[in-house]
This record gives sequence, structure tokens and C-alpha cells, in this order.
Amino acid sequence: MNPDQVKILLVDDEEDILEFLSYNLKREGFQVFTAKNGKEGIGKAKIHTPHLIILDVMMPEMDGIEACAEIKLVPELKNSMVIFLTARAEDYSQIAGFEAGADDYITKPIRPKLFISKINSLLRRYTEVNLTIEPEEKSIHNAFTIDREKYVVVRDGKEISLPKKEFELLQLLTSKPNKVFTREEIFANVWGNNVIVGDRTIDVHMRKIREKIGIDCFKTIKGVGYKFEDKN
Repeated sequence: MNPDQVKILLVDDEEDILEFLSYNLKREGFQVFTAKNGKEGIGKAKIHTPHLIILDVMMPEMDGIEACAEIKLVPELKNSMVIFLTARAEDYSQIAGFEAGADDYITKPIRPKLFISKINSLLRRYTEVNLTIEPEEKSIHNAFTIDREKYVVVRDGKEISLPKKEFELLQLLTSKPNKVFTREEIFANVWGNNVIVGDRTIDVHMRKIREKIGIDCFKTIKGVGYKFEDKN
């Protein structure tokens, strides 16, 4: 994917941050759009369908975590990657962000070279994920069906929506029932080797999947990883 084909949406209430990031991204050839709060960001995301959305966490009217959660519910934005831009490095804020569907974090103060490197890594991951050809639109298991086109799980006739990373993690585990996927395999397949995320990221996503699907078929293998048991 050439830079001039890539659309990036920046959402931050600080004008100097928007100008600084826009300058560095445009210098690399990216198409850049900006918004000053979460509500405006959602509106512009729907208009431009960006490949990557960079959200500040602390903003007026609607913060980044709320905005991310809403973005993940918009079908047209299901493939947009979301990263948070924040000065808050506390563990709880990262967990809240990943629960909302974020793909990664960038902390302030921002170093231009590291910032661009992170963006390029995420875009490589975006290309890898979205060029992957799935053999079937749906996969049917004993207790539920995965609809890849809609990014939903159907159980007992009801559709359960999942954020992108939860959906990709579910697809990975269900692709080989009873296989134990190590944490390293999960990170590599869902987040990519070039993306650095916290150690608790997988655990947070698994907890949300279990809560939403509501069946006991995902097993934790202590010290190793996770597996899916398809009880046919």
C-alpha cells in the first residue's frame, strides 16, 4: 500500500498536537484528516473511512475510549485500526482502551521517528490482515456460528458483535479446535510481531469474548496460552 493511498484520521483537542502529527504524516505522503473531539472524530471517520484512526484519550464531549467503542460498532469501519495517543501510561487505562477495541498505544511526548515507525508497522499489519483470503464466509461450530462478513457471532439466533481484535482472536482459536495456541503465536497472528502490546492484552480480550459468547469452551492453559474446545 503506497502512502498516498493511506488515509489517517487524527483526533485530539490540542491544536499544536494536531499540527505536529499532521506535518509529520503528510511529509511521509499520507492523506491526513483531523478532528478536535470524539464526536467530531466519529463523524469524520464515517465520511472518510480511514485505514488508521489515532485518538487522544482525554478529550472534551467524548473521550477517546468512548469514541473507539462507538467506532467499532460501525460496519463500514470494521477494518479501521485504532491507536490511542495519551500521556497516561497507567495499566488500567490501557486495559480500558483494549477492551474498547484499540489496536495499540502511543504515549506522549511523541518522538517523530518512533511515531512514524509505529504507524508503518501498524499499516503493514493492516495490509496483512485485510489481504488474507478466508476460505469460507462462515464457520459453524457446535454452539455458535462465526460470520466473517458481518464480524459477528451468532448464538441461539442472536447476533453478538465483537471488536476487531476480539473477532480475530476468536477466529484464530476456532480455526484449529483443541490446538493450544501459545501466547507468542496469538500475539504474532492477531497483533503482529512488530506491534508491542502489554502482557495482559490477550487476557483482557479473552475475558471479553467469554463474557459475550457465554459458553465454557475457551480454556486457559497456564503458562502457555489458550485453546478452543468444539464440543461436537
